[in-house]
Amino acid sequence: MRALHSLLGSTVNALCKVSITHCREIKLGVLTDVYYANNIINGYARCHEFFLAHKMFDDMPQRDTVSWNTMIAGHVNYGNFEAAWEILREMKRCGFDFDGYTFGSILKGVACAYRCDLGEQVHSMVVKTGYAGNVYSGSALLDMYAKCGRVEEAYVVFDSLPERNSVSWNALIAGFVQVGDRKTAFWLMNCMEQEGVKLDDGAIAPILTLLDDAEFYKSTMQIHCKILKHGLDCKSTVCNATITSYSECGSIEDAERVFDGAFGSRDLVTWNSMLAAYLIHKKELLACKLFIDMQMLGFEPDIYSYTSIISAYSEEVHKNHGKSYHGLVIKRGLEKSEPISNALIARYLKSNSNSMEEALQIFKSMESKDRVSWNSILTGLSQMGLNEYALKFFGHMRYAEVEIDHYAFSAVLRSCSDLATLQLGQEIHALAHKSGLESNEFVASSLIFMYTKCGVIEGARKSFEQTPKDSSITWNSIIFGYAQHGQGYVALDLFFQMKKIKVKLDHITFVAVLTACSHMGLVEQGCKFLMSMESDYGITPRMEHYACAVDLYGRAGRLDEAKALIEAMPFKPDAMVLKTLLGACRACGNIELASQIAGYLLELEPEEHCTYVLLSDMYGHLKRWDEKASVKRLMRERGVRKVPGWSWIEIKNEVFSFKAEDRSHSHCEEIYCVLGVLMEEIKRMDFDANVKALMHDLDPMDWYCDNALLQNYDSVSLAA
Repeated sequence: MRALHSLLGSTVNALCKVSITHCREIKLGVLTDVYYANNIINGYARCHEFFLAHKMFDDMPQRDTVSWNTMIAGHVNYGNFEAAWEILREMKRCGFDFDGYTFGSILKGVACAYRCDLGEQVHSMVVKTGYAGNVYSGSALLDMYAKCGRVEEAYVVFDSLPERNSVSWNALIAGFVQVGDRKTAFWLMNCMEQEGVKLDDGAIAPILTLLDDAEFYKSTMQIHCKILKHGLDCKSTVCNATITSYSECGSIEDAERVFDGAFGSRDLVTWNSMLAAYLIHKKELLACKLFIDMQMLGFEPDIYSYTSIISAYSEEVHKNHGKSYHGLVIKRGLEKSEPISNALIARYLKSNSNSMEEALQIFKSMESKDRVSWNSILTGLSQMGLNEYALKFFGHMRYAEVEIDHYAFSAVLRSCSDLATLQLGQEIHALAHKSGLESNEFVASSLIFMYTKCGVIEGARKSFEQTPKDSSITWNSIIFGYAQHGQGYVALDLFFQMKKIKVKLDHITFVAVLTACSHMGLVEQGCKFLMSMESDYGITPRMEHYACAVDLYGRAGRLDEAKALIEAMPFKPDAMVLKTLLGACRACGNIELASQIAGYLLELEPEEHCTYVLLSDMYGHLKRWDEKASVKRLMRERGVRKVPGWSWIEIKNEVFSFKAEDRSHSHCEEIYCVLGVLMEEIKRMDFDANVKALMHDLDPMDWYCDNALLQNYDSVSLAA
């Protein structure tokens, strides 16, 4: 806020000075001189007073090329490229020649507007007027092509320059950085040094943005050495990029050292870079401390600072700070900011208390909402299982004419999956197809999941086949789909196809593969996958992989091996792994091990009703009534209640949900009446079936036929 007030103050002061100068020159009668008039126009343009600048320009009895260049540059610097382009056309119509400054200014506007088509027209004018060899025009032309992503053309322009300075080298390097060509960018930096051009912050800062993974840690260190060698460590842009690069390469310690070493040259971006680094490395408490320190040292947080710190969610941070950041936002008058409100919505949705009401209150209070606002609420409703509300909210989005993107489609398709509403899911599929997002990897993955949950594996496969085969997201979804449909061999075949075409495998791929092995009883093959994950694929097994392996052993009745695997895990098992083993104990009828595992679970999750219910059922099945009563009593003492299971049915595109003995429906009397008729019909059919079975058993002819058939089968089998 202080920076904003300072900027406003300086702008007002500058405008006052220009106005005073203008009045003095009118009084002195010197405005007929083009030089003085151009200075006044330049002053008004710098203050963004284009009405006054245009009035001055229109009233000039004489204009020169500088007058036109000043107007073009003023509009370009303000971001109004269309106005600048119109002035350029008018300049040509009036017969004025373009010079290097004209081309430099308009090409800067072309680059910012990404209008490469117009840039090519300017390029032809540059060549036609003989300014191709001009360093200023050539560098601007090079910069335009580079910023528009046309790096080949940029290199051709660069190669034709008679004289190359640091500006032209930096523009070309930045262009290759922008398109992600790491190899060429580093080659150009080496060539720049070999030609004796000194490296500056314009070359180093873009290069550092390419070093964003652990494999580039050594390269980051080498670039850091060059920074120190050339004395660029005091440049804030270089310092900020170095902090970010070290952080993304996995070294928060080096990022901290760079930050601490830049004490005298830190700007707001430096603080924000360090804030982001702490958040990437899940050091939320240090991020909160840094946020306080920056304010104590006189740095006013900006929107990026607030959105970053608000997103710094962890249980400890939430417990200690709670809604204090929300209060700070209100105190600073920033609650109307869309990015900050969106960050607050996301924070409330992350909290374990599932603060959907608070998120909705913020959403309703927003004067203007963007797609992020709508998508955040939609995703929150879907993830919290409020699927009916999610579907209704999606309808509101369409009514409000919000542009539906891949995030919205993914969220609403998840709700269709959870409710198994095939018809509505197909309608949303048609909408995604119409929007051209059907082949998006996230939408396609959600479509595969929806069709799988609705029992239409053919529809899932069709959605998979219509997508590009270069993303693990869609491959993982279809492998999961076949695994859940009991078609484990198809799932494994897809996995081997995925390997063959070199799609990058991830940890979710192996969860899907282990699930397929588990459902098919392929114990040995599943164990091989688990053991080879790190050695063959460089993927360290996580908790969910061990849970799948425990399920694999459990389904095969090999409880001892499941227990041994849990004991050999490199980390303590969580509730998911223990619940999987408990389920296996139930299937195998091992009440002793089940009691032991249940004891651990009741310590971890004393309020989770599933453990009590499962253990109680096992005791009941074995007629150990005293133990069953003890479990029930423990539930009552702890205030734990069994959460009833819900069912739902889709009729005429409307979902009706219900539970056992539910009477909440408005037509419940009619429903129960029809249900009674159906039950009587079932009893009658069951009685008829029993009578027929009894008559079949008493009919000697049937017995004779059956016996002959068996004998025939035996003789055929022996002959074979």
